Amino acid sequence: MLELTSNYTPSPDQKQAIEKIVKGIKNGNKYQTLLGVTGSGKTFTMANVINELKMPTLIMSHNKSLCAQLYSEFKGFFAKNHVEYFISYYDYYQPEAYIPRTDTFIEKDSAVNSDLERLRLSSTASLLAYDDCVCIASVSANYGLGNPAEYIGMVEFFEVGKCYKQKELLLHLVAMGYSRNDTFFDRANFRVNGEIIDIYPAYYEDDAIRLEFFDDELEKIYTFNTFDNKKIKDLDKFTLYAANQFIVAKPTLEKACIDIKNELDERLEYFKKQGKLLEAQRLEQRVEFDLEMLETTGMTKGIENYSRHLSGLNAGETPYTLFDYFKIKQKPFLVIVDESHVSLPQFRGMYAGDRARKEVLVDYGFRLPSALDNRPLQFDEFINKDCFFLFVSATPAELELELSGECVYQQIMRPTGLLDPEISIVDSENQIEHLYDEIKKVIARNERVLITTLTKKMAEELQRYYTELGIKCKYMHSDIDAIERNELIIGLRNGDYDVLIGINLLREGLDLPEVSLIAILDADKEGFLRSTTSLIQTMGRAARNVNGRVILYAKKITKSMQEAIDITSERRSLQQAYNKEHGIIPRSVERKLEHTLKQTDETLKKSKIEKMPANERAKLVKELREKMHLAAKELDFEQAAFYRDEIKKLQKI
Repeated sequence: MLELTSNYTPSPDQKQAIEKIVKGIKNGNKYQTLLGVTGSGKTFTMANVINELKMPTLIMSHNKSLCAQLYSEFKGFFAKNHVEYFISYYDYYQPEAYIPRTDTFIEKDSAVNSDLERLRLSSTASLLAYDDCVCIASVSANYGLGNPAEYIGMVEFFEVGKCYKQKELLLHLVAMGYSRNDTFFDRANFRVNGEIIDIYPAYYEDDAIRLEFFDDELEKIYTFNTFDNKKIKDLDKFTLYAANQFIVAKPTLEKACIDIKNELDERLEYFKKQGKLLEAQRLEQRVEFDLEMLETTGMTKGIENYSRHLSGLNAGETPYTLFDYFKIKQKPFLVIVDESHVSLPQFRGMYAGDRARKEVLVDYGFRLPSALDNRPLQFDEFINKDCFFLFVSATPAELELELSGECVYQQIMRPTGLLDPEISIVDSENQIEHLYDEIKKVIARNERVLITTLTKKMAEELQRYYTELGIKCKYMHSDIDAIERNELIIGLRNGDYDVLIGINLLREGLDLPEVSLIAILDADKEGFLRSTTSLIQTMGRAARNVNGRVILYAKKITKSMQEAIDITSERRSLQQAYNKEHGIIPRSVERKLEHTLKQTDETLKKSKIEKMPANERAKLVKELREKMHLAAKELDFEQAAFYRDEIKKLQKI
C-alpha cells in the first residue's frame, strides 16, 4: 500500500486542493486541473493526493530533466514503495529516414544507456508484480511496447522444493532474452556452475539471484551482490521477468513470422505491379534478413517495426504502451500530467511527425506498411484512456480547462510566504548596460541571475560580452544533453557562475532558490517566447527567493506583458493578505544540492569498471596510454591530460 513519508504537513491552501481533488476522483470525475503557482508546493500536493487515493500512479512530463527531479522527490516521499523511472533509454538516437530528393538513406543509429534500460524494465516488472507503484515517465510512455499479456506469459516462477529440468530451464531463460555468460556476468546474463545457476535480472541494479539445486530439486534461492559475491537475503519464491518488453512466446513468434512473410509477399506484388523493382528488391533483402534473425534468435535490429505482428494487433489498432501495464490488473489508476500547458501540446504533435517519416520509408521499400503501427499514441487515444487525469500547471491552457470543466482547483498561497516577484519595466534602448549594473548588485548579495533572450546568437554574444567584463556566466542552449544541462544548473546553484543565459529553456520546473533576478530582454516582441503563459512561467523562477524581482526590457507594454503583470500582481496581493492574516514572514526556499547526473553517471561507470576483470582493466589502461602519447605528439595537451587523469583513476581501483 502506498505510504507517504514526510516531516511536513500540507498548508491550508494545499489541504483544500488535496481534499477537492480526492473527492472529485472518488466521485468519478475523469479530468481535473490543479492550478498551482510556482513555489506553492504542487509536488507535495500531488504526493498527498496519491497517498489519499492509494492508486497506482503515472506521472508524466514533457522534459527529461523535470522527470529526473520528480523521480528524486517521489523516491523521498514514497521511500517504502516502488517508485519507478521510465524515459527513453537512448543516450543518442538517430531514427532511420530516407530523403528521396537526394536518394539518401539514414540508417538508424543509437547508443543505449543500459542503466536507463534497466529502469524501464524495472518499471514494467514492478507494475505487474506490485500495487504500490508510482512511475515517473517522459513522452516515452506514449510509445509502443510489447503486449503485457505476452510479457507476463514469459515469466519464470521459482519456488524452493520444486523440481526443474536444467536443460529446459536454461532454454527458457534464453527464450526470455537472457544469455549465458560464464566469464563476465552482467545484467540479462546467467551462468552455470554445476548445480548452481546465477541469474542477473535485467531490471536489477547490483544484486543477482542464485539457485542451488540437488539433482532437479531447487534447494535454495537467495540474492547476492554481484560485486563481492556476498549473500544478501534468502527467498522462498522468486518471479523472473523477461529481459525485453518485446519478448514473446515461441508459438506467438512463429505466427508473427508467418504474418510478416505474408505481408512481404503482398507488398512485393504491389511494387512489381507498380514497376518499382528497386523498392521490391530493397524490401525483400531487408525483411528476409530480419525474418532469419527472428527465427533463429528471437530478436533482430529494429524489432519494434514488427510490433503489430508480435503483439497480435490489427492494422491501425492502438498499440500497447506503458498504460496497458497499469491496466493489466483491472484496477483504477491515476495519470498526473505535470506542466500540462507544455506536455499536452507535445503529446499531440508526436504522432504526426513519426508518421510522416515512416510513410516515406514504407513508400520507398525500406519498411513494410506494418511499421506504421510502431508509433506513439494519437492524442485522442491518450486523452481517452480509461483512467483518471490530473493536469498540473501554473498556467493551464484552454484544453485542460475545457476538459476539467468546473473541476479546476487553485493553489496560489505559498507555505513559505514568498510573494510573486516585483516587476519593473525598463526601456530596452540600453538594456545590456542597464542589466550589467543590476547583475553586479545581485552578485554582491551572493545571489544568481537568469537572462532570457530571443535568439541563440544574442545569447552567445551576451555571454561573451559579460565574460569580458568579468561576470561569470554560462549559456544554456538546446544542443546540450540532460546530464550537461543538469551540471549547468548545479553549477549556478553552487556559485561556479552567477548568470545563466537561455532562450526558452528556463521556464518550467527549474527549482533555483538562489536566483533573485530574472531579466527578460526584448519582452515586447510578441510571440511564443513572449506570450502571457511564457512570461508568467519565466517570471515564476524568481518566486523562490525573498528578494525575487523581474525586469522586463521593452519599448512598449504589449497585451501579453500587461496580462502577465496583472496576474502576477494580483497573486502578490493575495499572498500579502494571507501572510498578514496568518503572521507569516516570507523566507526563501531552502533546497539541498543533489548529486548531479554526471556524478551519478561517473559512479555507475566506476562500478562497471570495478566489476571488470583485472586483465581487462590493464588492457584499457594500455589503450588509453597509447591515446595519451598520440595526443601529446599532435600537441593536443588538453586531450592528453584527460587521458592521463583517466589512467590514474583506473590504476586506483
